[in-house]
Parts: sequence; C-alpha cells; structure tokens
Amino acid sequence: MSIGMNIRHDSAVTHVAGESVFIDDRPEVRGEVHVGVVGSPIARGRLISIDSKEALAHPDCLGVYTAADFHAKAWGTIKHDQPFLVVEEISYMQEAVCLIASKRRDSVEAIKKLIKVKAEETPGVFSIDEAKAKGEVLYRAASPFMQGNVDAALAQAPHCLKGVFRCGGQEHFYLESQAAIAYPLENGQVEVHSSSQHPSETQRVVAEALGIPFHQVVCVVKRMGGGFGGKESQGAPIAAYAALVANRLKRAARIVLTKDQDMMITGKRHPFQNEYEVGFDGDGRLLAVKAILQSDGGAYLDLSSSILERAMFHLDGAYYLPNVHIEGVCYRTHHHPHTAFRGFGGPQGNMTIESILEDVAHFLKKDASEVRRINLYSGQNLRTPYGQVLENNLLPEIHERLLKSANYQKRLKELTEFNSKRTGKIRGISVTATKFGISFTARFLNQANALVNLQLDGTLQVSTGATEMGQGVNTKIQQIVAHAFGLPPESVRVMPTSTEKNHNTSPTAASSGSDLNGAAALLAANRIKNRLIPLARAMFNGLSFDPTLEFEAGKEADKEADKEADTVSDSGIQFQEGRVLDSLSGKSIRLQELIQTAYQNRISLGSYAHYKTPDLGFDKTKVTGRAFNYYTQGMAVSEVEIDEYTGEMKVRRADILMDLGRSLNPGIDRGQTTGAFIQGMGWVTSEHLVYDEKRNLLSHSPTTYKIPNVQDTPREFHVDFIENPHNDRNVHGSKAVGEPPFLLGTSVWTAIKHALSYRANGKEIHLVSPATPEVILMELTRLKGM
Repeated sequence: MSIGMNIRHDSAVTHVAGESVFIDDRPEVRGEVHVGVVGSPIARGRLISIDSKEALAHPDCLGVYTAADFHAKAWGTIKHDQPFLVVEEISYMQEAVCLIASKRRDSVEAIKKLIKVKAEETPGVFSIDEAKAKGEVLYRAASPFMQGNVDAALAQAPHCLKGVFRCGGQEHFYLESQAAIAYPLENGQVEVHSSSQHPSETQRVVAEALGIPFHQVVCVVKRMGGGFGGKESQGAPIAAYAALVANRLKRAARIVLTKDQDMMITGKRHPFQNEYEVGFDGDGRLLAVKAILQSDGGAYLDLSSSILERAMFHLDGAYYLPNVHIEGVCYRTHHHPHTAFRGFGGPQGNMTIESILEDVAHFLKKDASEVRRINLYSGQNLRTPYGQVLENNLLPEIHERLLKSANYQKRLKELTEFNSKRTGKIRGISVTATKFGISFTARFLNQANALVNLQLDGTLQVSTGATEMGQGVNTKIQQIVAHAFGLPPESVRVMPTSTEKNHNTSPTAASSGSDLNGAAALLAANRIKNRLIPLARAMFNGLSFDPTLEFEAGKEADKEADKEADTVSDSGIQFQEGRVLDSLSGKSIRLQELIQTAYQNRISLGSYAHYKTPDLGFDKTKVTGRAFNYYTQGMAVSEVEIDEYTGEMKVRRADILMDLGRSLNPGIDRGQTTGAFIQGMGWVTSEHLVYDEKRNLLSHSPTTYKIPNVQDTPREFHVDFIENPHNDRNVHGSKAVGEPPFLLGTSVWTAIKHALSYRANGKEIHLVSPATPEVILMELTRLKGM
C-alpha cells in the first residue's frame, strides 16, 4: 500500500550525499566547448555593429555567432516574437546579442570582454503607466469576466472604495542556473540535456533554430535544481545556443549561466498594477467589484497572455462576488520578458481581493476575519465570475476550523492590548485564503502520456513527460505505479524524461505534473494488469500450457488493452505485497511467477497510455465552459511584529490548513505547502527588484536580492490537512499542491496592513508589495503625520 504514505523523495539520499547529477555535473567529453552569451549594453535602441576581431584572435576562442547563424530568427511559446539573438532592434538590457565558443570555461568571460558592441540608444518604456500612455499593449483579454450588474450595484452600495493595488516582480532564484549541454550525433542529429520544465518545447525550439526536422532532436531532462516556472519557456533558447555551437563545430557544447548572468538575462514574475472600485454594505459584504488588471509583460509576449488570464480567473479569490466586472491588459515595456512563476498570475489576482477586504475591514473598523467569513463562497450552485460552479467547497469549514485551532480571537485580543502599550513595536494578524483552479487554461495542454515496462524480475521502469525539479513528482508517480501492482515503491524506477520516449508533452507546470502524468502512468499500469488478469485466472483454474500454442485469453487481453481502461477488468484478482490473489478461491501466486508465464506466452509486459483531463473547455471570447478540473483550497493565519523605529518585520506565527483531497504523500505535500508559503511570503515582504537609471538590474546576486532565510521563517509554524474523501476529479482522489499554498504568503502582507491600522488614525493605508522595511517605515511615518 504505497498511496498516502510518507515515502521519501526519490533523490533524497543522493542529494544529501552530493551524488545527484545535474547538468553541470555531467563530465566533459573530449573536445567539449563552452558557450558564453554577450548581452546588450542598452535597454532600447538599434544594434549598429558587433566587432569580434579581438575575440577571434584569443587562443581559446573557437567562434563568435550572431543572429545570422540561426535558421529561425525568433522563438516564443505562444507567439514567435522574441529573437534568439538581436537582429537589429534591442528591446531590453542584457538582451542576447551574440554567442562565443571557448575551448576552456575560464576563458569565457575574457573572450566576451573583447567583443565590442556598438548600439544607438533610444528612450525606453519602463513602467505600466508609461506603456499605458503610449499605447504599448502586448495583449488584451478577449472579453471581460462579468456577472450581475456591477454599475447598478456600485451606485446603490452604502459604501464604496476606489484604489490601485501594486505588486512587484520576483526572481525565481532556482539554485541551478539555466544550463544545457548539446551533443552532436551522426546524420545531423543532436541530443540536448537541458535544465527545462518543458522538454518537448526545447526539442521544437532547438530544431527550429537549427532548421532541422523535430525527429533529429532529442531532449533529455534528468532533473532540475529548481524551476518555479522560470524554466517553463526560458530554458529553450539557452539550449538552442548550445545546440547551434555544437552543430557548427561538431563538438559537444556546454552553456551554464552564472547566477548573476541568469538574473540579469531572464524574466521574472510579472509586476501588476490593478485598478479597482468596490461597493459593500455595513457588514462588509461585497456587493460589487470592478477591476482592471494591468501587467508588465516586458519586451516580448512569452507566456504573458495566459498569466494575465489566470490573474483574472483568481481575482475573486475565495469570495463570492454577485456583481463583478474584470478586465485585463498586458503592457509592453523594455524589461526582460516576464514569464511563468509559481502561481502563474494567480497570486497577483488573489492578493488584490485580499487587499480590498483588508481595506473594507479597516474602513468599517471591523475584524477582517469576520468580513472574509461573510464573503466566502458558501452554499450551493454559486458561480465564479467566469461562470464555473464551485464544487466540493470546503472553504467555510476550513475557515472555522483554522480560526479555532490557531486561537485567532484570543490572539487578536492579546495583540490589541499589546499595541495599546506603545512599546515601539506593533503586531498584526490576518487570515487569507486560496481557491486555486487546477488545470492548464489552454485546454490542449491538459494531456500526458506514459510508458510503463514491467521487467521479468517484477520491477518496473516508468517514463513520463513530467520533469523533476525537486517537487517530488517522480516519487508520486513511483507510488502510483507501485500501488497498482502491489509492490514496494523501491520496485519502481522513474526514468529521466526524454522526448524519444514521451512525445509532445506538456510542461510540468500549473500544478498538474502529478495529476496528468500520474493518471497516464496508472492507465498504462492498468493495461498491463488487464493483460495479466486472464492469465492469472487461468492459472488459478489449473490450466496447463502448451508452449507451441497461443494462449487465447492472452490474445483477448491484448485486444482489451488497446482500449481506454482506467480500472482493472477483474476486481476479483488483486495485486498485493508482490503476490497475485484470487479473492474467490483464496489462491495466490508470486507476481514474478505470473510475469514469467506471461512472457513465455508472448503477452506484452509493457504499455503506453495517453491521458486527457475530461470535461474541460473554456471559451475566452464567450466566457463560458469549464476552465478548471477542480480547486485546491486552503487558508493561513499569520501574525507579525513590526519595529516602529526601523520598519523591521518578523513573522511570529503562521497556521495553515489545506484541502489536498486524499494526499498521495503527506510528507512531500507538507514540504510543498511550507516551501510555497515561505516563497510567497518572500515575494510580498523582502524580494525587491532594483534597477538603475539605465535599467541595469542591481539586485542580481545573493548579496543584493533578499530571499527568505531561516531567520525569516515563522517562529511558530503549524501546517495541517483537512480530510476530504469527496474529490473524485483526480487520480486516487488527490489534489495538486505545488502552487496553491504560495497564495497564502499574502497573509503576512495583510497582517502588516492590520498592524499599520493601529497607527493609521483613521487614514487609508497605502501599502505596496513587497512591504520591505523601508516601505513599512515610510508608511508608518506618513500615517503618524511625521
């Protein structure tokens, strides 16, 4: 019984022992070269020339490559609008201008410095307001999300507030920077090992860059040292750089960006600037919400359109909005193209409604948790702003249980008394929620395939399109397949992801890696079992075998295996603890004996399966259909303490309660929950991207960019899961966990807002995100009238 157990991460031991192999751990092969990227010295303008004479004279330099060396000039996940290398127009600081190839790694930087890039600078656009004024629109949502009559409800509402919510970007800060190695093979083939969340896209982008058919390229992903969305799309051009050099020199080519280079070159989480108007009654019930979500997409589209739409999908948060109007616009600026990041726009939408509710409570002088309670989705047949009915809703129960287990009311009273003593410190407490839609909003991406091979010794090899970036997807797939055959998890080995084994895969993103690939692996496992069951039944009935004859039941089983089968054909035959049991007769045989007999009777012991999430389909133009398969729900209560003289903030305590259905692996889910919360907390408190006047990123290293460390984690930290046996929308009743808890980090930011309310003297609180100590101190100074 592997499902629901705390099976350790499949790489836990090798990680600790330092034996896990990442891209740059692969030993160099004979003649291997190192690739460097030369970036633009300006943020916007025209490329005049590239002088590479001195670089080519360097004894270690093997070549300099420009846009002219690429077959396809541009790439893009949704729209091919981003050049591999600058052709003429420069659109952001450090945009890749050319590549160099060096015999030695330690010569790369020296050779790069010998490249002379001449460019003509023109004024750039660096804010949403500037882009808005100049009409620099990258994407506008096809249709607004509307429900009820928002204008009439606003006109009749007893109270109204207007405002602008602003949140900044965020650096992914994965431990392994963008990296790839390309190996040229015979007949013009190339094998790429990439730190990528999307091997199939990497395969396609490399093929297009080189001008060769897709079948000439194989992309392999063993694991990544973190991804968080930053390797969903932006790892592909990095792999193409290595592949181009390998193709030209006919030598293996390696590219590994330094942390500084990676942070300066790659895109971040999208900054948002959301305008809103809200109408509410004296109890704090939201009567109408009108919002325009505005994002900074950077220089090229990347995934910005989908991210904007997911922000719109999550503007309602966990709260029912009877009258609502939501629009979305993504603006083009001359920043690095912003890209996917854990939550994929959901946090920027969800945080807006949580900020609004905190402001409503402050305006009415009410407890914000009570304002949230009366606005929670509660009851039957409640529709979201995009028309989907909320099913299996546990939000009211989670709210009640969490506030009780966190001693919310007692602590609220205590911190109110504490704040009245004027000790130079203030405390705040807040509860926020997540109702995260699980599925890709692009319907075609909700598919996966898996190959399961049952070996003669009773062990299994499983290949899927999922990529392991530390989140434990391989371990969950291992558990699913082991459970199907009644074997211990160590009997299953999940193989490196490769496009030659699993084709046209979707990215491991949208929290759907385990959902899609686990379901596909289970289908493949069940097909093998459906071939074995007739044979087992025959063996239990005493059938003897003639090796010169075909086993008729086996032929029928092979036919049945070609059909879609999400369950086994005979529930009377059970696979348990390495044996196969007949519940009718009580007889049993070793699984290995059954496998050997199947092999001798030419019954296939391997199977491929394709899975697609059922009942999905959303029309963006008409705003109709089912956008999500289900929702992962949860809430967090966070308490903070602020030093009024420095603005320094500490999280005293955090309590989280999540609905994860029937957890496949509670230990891994707990790790994902705590990690996501801390990363979300970092986004809203300390992770500040700083640029100079030329738009050079100043915070491009661990010394200048502040992610949470152990001293920033809550002094007291509680995480629990609510039992929910009613989820039948996913494999084994489980729910996705990768992104939903990230949104709960918002509770730290709203707790800061609550703390500031004790010094507001009736004024509105103007707090941006991230709420760094400087931001907090400046707002405290303003509120105190100093």
